[in-house]
Amino acid sequence: MYNSGDVVVVTAKLSEFGEEKKRLAVVLYEEFNNVVVAGITANPYAKGIPLPKKEGVQMDSTVKLNYVFTVSEDMLSKPLFRLSRERKKVVFGELMKLLSGMQV
Repeated sequence: MYNSGDVVVVTAKLSEFGEEKKRLAVVLYEEFNNVVVAGITANPYAKGIPLPKKEGVQMDSTVKLNYVFTVSEDMLSKPLFRLSRERKKVVFGELMKLLSGMQV
């Protein structure tokens, strides 16, 4: 079972014909063996929420809320670390802003 704020390694195909890749992601939500995650990148130019080394990543990174996807539990590693309470509030606060601005 995964908890929101867990940082995991995801092994997934990023496109239909692409190769499998491993990448860091933060768990947003888990239910019925499906896990919704937001990708994490070390690209210093990526837009998103800063994730500094002090949180547990090997290098300063960014949580990309524009890169949210669902995977099955078997595509994830066990949690590497958990976001601090403060960083988790920032991630979910920004996610709520994005979702509340959507037109229905």
